[in-house]
This record gives sequence, structure tokens and C-alpha cells, in this order.
Amino acid sequence: MATRFLDRSRIVADPGWSRWLVPPAALSVHLAIGQAYAWSVFKPPLESVLQLSGTQSALPFQLGIVMLGLSAAFGGTLVERNGPRWAMFVSMSCFSSGFLLSALGVATRQYWLVVLGYGFVGGIGLGIGYISPVSTLIKWFPDRPGMATGIAIMGFGGGALIASPWSAQMLESFGTSTGGIATTFLVHGVVYAVFMSMGVLLVRVPPEGWSPRGWTPPAVAARPLITDADVSARNAIRTPQFYCLWIVLCCNVTAGIGILEKAAPMIKDFFAGTATPVAVGAAAGFVALLSLANMTGRFVWSSTSDVIGRKNMYRVYLGVGALLYLVIALAGNSSKPLFILCALGILSFYGGGFATVPAYLKDLFGTFQVGAIHGRLLTAWSTAGVLGPLIVNAVADAQKAAGRSGPALYTTSLYIMIGLLAVGLVANELIRPVSEKYHEKPAERLAVEGQAR
Repeated sequence: MATRFLDRSRIVADPGWSRWLVPPAALSVHLAIGQAYAWSVFKPPLESVLQLSGTQSALPFQLGIVMLGLSAAFGGTLVERNGPRWAMFVSMSCFSSGFLLSALGVATRQYWLVVLGYGFVGGIGLGIGYISPVSTLIKWFPDRPGMATGIAIMGFGGGALIASPWSAQMLESFGTSTGGIATTFLVHGVVYAVFMSMGVLLVRVPPEGWSPRGWTPPAVAARPLITDADVSARNAIRTPQFYCLWIVLCCNVTAGIGILEKAAPMIKDFFAGTATPVAVGAAAGFVALLSLANMTGRFVWSSTSDVIGRKNMYRVYLGVGALLYLVIALAGNSSKPLFILCALGILSFYGGGFATVPAYLKDLFGTFQVGAIHGRLLTAWSTAGVLGPLIVNAVADAQKAAGRSGPALYTTSLYIMIGLLAVGLVANELIRPVSEKYHEKPAERLAVEGQAR
């Protein structure tokens, strides 16, 4: 019965099905797994009751992000083969089970169970859930793929805005003893399972050959980089376009995550020696603003890419982003509003880059296995997640050891980020239409589909 329920052939939409029901299905998954960005809420109570160091308490989150990248890369083909309902069900099962295992770990004071549950099992749920709706949304919205994927991926960026206060309130209600934390994890697991099940039940795939009423694809000649052909995931990773786009995403994410990870101490350090230092509460407010910019950018900029094209959109992310970093480096602590506005712009481009890349992949490689290709490309995120914080923190520590303070702690990092964005800009300019030798011929496509079954 469960196999039949998850069968891809059983979720083909009936005539008259509204495609606008699919984005809410995707959002139900992405808003849930976006909780990962709110892990910091659990760090202090876990450190207190289990006598953990800051490094130890960060381990479940770090492992979760690593597993996100790995499961997306290696599970992408399974997602394409089995369809979005199967993928969302697997994501729901792993993500919720991760919380339940974590609850058991805290209750029994076995921290390795928390790492295993939230980090390993839950991390698999993160990766499969992140890519689960991508190809389906693109097939439902061939006229607006950037907007469609932006809606879903916006949910991942905004999940923490819901989870942070909710988790904090539960810890306040249940307490921060082992019993209180375990109960909080247990409630998370149950509630997220119910919430994500709405996506499992609601998601549908379009019938073969479906297209929006009244929409005619423009001529290929009028759409630079866009192909009507299809490229398999196996062939995509053999193309220079894939690696150019990998560099583009890695550079854009590194530049954004460098500020995001260090946001609160950075703004405090920048203006510590001025007449208007930044208080702890104001620094927290700055972090919340950056999260909002990250979330908003995922929808606004990816939707804009439907109008101006994906390559032009990344020219904005990388070129204008480099200019904003340059303004921060040159202005120093002379203007707090200018610093905040530039940081908000950079974080909006960070979020927009995530949301626009699935549509860019669709333009280059077609819709055949775009979800699997997207999963492989997300290894750039895993790399940037290590690289960005490493650059900013290592440089700041070195400058502090040399006796420097204020903006001088970060000036070198800012110029490194400008250089990385310049590298990404060059890589973006090198992207050309995919050679026909990588296109799937009808017989080859049937063979690939046959292997996938």
C-alpha cells in the first residue's frame, strides 16, 4: 500500500489541477527543514546540561550541513527516479526521526545520539528535502522557473524566522533540563512530521507534454543559453558549464556566508571605537535583518531572473556584490547606515544565488534530470560553508593577535571576498550553451530512463 501511495505514476495531476497548489507543497517541506538555521537556540542549554564545549555543541549542525550536500549529490538521481512524493516522504521521515533520536539522546544523556539523529539522519532529510520539489516546480512553471523555485527556496531561508522564536518559547515552557530539552525535540519531530506530510499529500507532477494554457515557448534563438534539448546528470558533470556554474555558486555563497556567520560580532567590532557603538540587542536585530534580506532575495531576485535572464542576474550578484564589499572596505566605520545597507544587499544576493541556480541549470541542461544535477552542484555549498567562515575568522584572529581592532580586523577578508566574486564573475562570463554532443538522443534517453526504473 505504501509503495503504491509513493509511486510516481499515481501522482500525475488530473485535468484542471491548479499548478499553484505545488508551491505550497514545496514550502511545507522547505519551511520545516529551514529549521537548521535555528540550531543555535539549542546550543546554550545543551552545553549547560551535557557539559559540552561550543565546538561540540555545533557538531550536529555541521554534520547536518555536510550530509545535506552529500545526500543531495548522491540522492539526486533517486529523487528524479522516484518522484517528488517519495522524496518528500523520505525527507519527512529522516528529518522528524532525527529529532526523535535527539530527544532520546538528551533524555539518556548520550550526546552521540543527538549527533547521529540531528546531524546524520536529519541531515539526509535536509538534502533530499531541499532538492525534492525543484524539477517538479520547473516542469509546472516553464514560463517562470525562477519565480517558482524562488518561492520554495525562500522557505528554507525563512524557516529559522519561525523556528527560532518557537523553539525558544518551548524551551522556556518545558525548561532547559534534560527532560525539557528532550520534550522540545520530541514536539519538533511530531509537529514537523505533520507539517511536512501536507506537502507529501499535496504534490503532483504534470502530465506528459503539459504546458501552461496560452503559453508558447519563445524561439531558442531569442533565449541565450537556453536549450530545448536534455542532458543527463551523468553527462552534465562532464561539461565545462557545470564546473563554471559550480565556481559561480561557490564564490557567491562564500561571500555571503562569510558575513552571515560573523554578523553580530562584525558589526560590534566595526563600530566599537565610535561614538555610537552597537549593543548586543542591536547586533541581534542586525542578524534578523540579514536573515530577512536572505529570505526576500531568494524570491525577488530569482523572479527578476525570469525577466532579465540568469546570466545577467548573476552579473548583478557577483559584480554589484563586489562593489558593495568595496564600499564597506573603503567606508570603514564612517557610516553605520551605509554598512547595514551594503550588508543587506550582499545577503540578498546570497539568497538569490541559491534560488536562481535551479533555473540556470534548467536553461543549460533542460528538465530531464535537473534535480539530480542540482544535487551534485550543491557540493559547492558544502565547500563554501567551510571556506567563508574560515576566511573571515582566520583573518580576524590574525589581525587581533597583531593588535589591530575595528574595521582593520576585517579589511583583508573583504578584499579576499571581492577577489572571489571577481573569479565568479569571470566563470559566469565563460558559460556558453552546452555542446550538442552532451544532449540526450531519444534512444539514449529511453536507456537512461530504463536504468532509473
